[in-house]
Amino acid sequence: MAETVAASTVGHDELAALKRIALDGGLTGRPKLSCSGLAERLDTSAQTASRRLQRLEDGGLLDREVLADGQRVSVTQAGEAALRREYASYRRLFEDGDTLSLDGTVTSGMGEGKHYISLSGYMSQFRERLGYEPYPGTLNVELTAESVRERGALETADIDATPIDGWEDDDRTFGSATCYAARVEAGSESYDGAHIIVPDRTHHDATQLELIAPVKLRGELGLSDGDTLTVHLEAR
Repeated sequence: MAETVAASTVGHDELAALKRIALDGGLTGRPKLSCSGLAERLDTSAQTASRRLQRLEDGGLLDREVLADGQRVSVTQAGEAALRREYASYRRLFEDGDTLSLDGTVTSGMGEGKHYISLSGYMSQFRERLGYEPYPGTLNVELTAESVRERGALETADIDATPIDGWEDDDRTFGSATCYAARVEAGSESYDGAHIIVPDRTHHDATQLELIAPVKLRGELGLSDGDTLTVHLEAR
């Protein structure tokens, strides 16, 4: 899971600077820039541009390498996620629709889902807050490129979301997560009553989803690796 961003250091002005850097190649490379050059594009002073870069770095949205004649910068995974959330918000402004649909392909996970889903600290919360005990395992979905862009709306759309608190035992601390109510459609089969589970920290990136349900979704929907499906999330 992505590390939590220090959002208090990042506002709209900083995101505008991050967008400018991304447009200049910062999503796929490490473009070279100067504070004065960035300031000119943002119509502000070099000192202000420098402060915005520092805040983006402090917030974990930007990597910087300071050179003698400038700096090389790149947008981090957390920075890309922040830009995707902005993108999703603007889409909600200008496009109709009260559902979010994500397309993807079934893949095999690493087997960690079965272990973590079954832990008592999580299971008791699933029973209380979701109303069921999940099947011990997750359905892993690799999203299409378009759905990766759509995924940013999870955190901005008015979708039914249930928090799962972190907890600890004698040996270690376990992180929190959020569950989003979802309907899974695969061919002519459909299952209503699943949840996307998004831990606060995970090894998965924005291209993947994990789904839980009171049933084994692979068996319920007749799914195998490589099969395509759509996950529908209804706005409240």
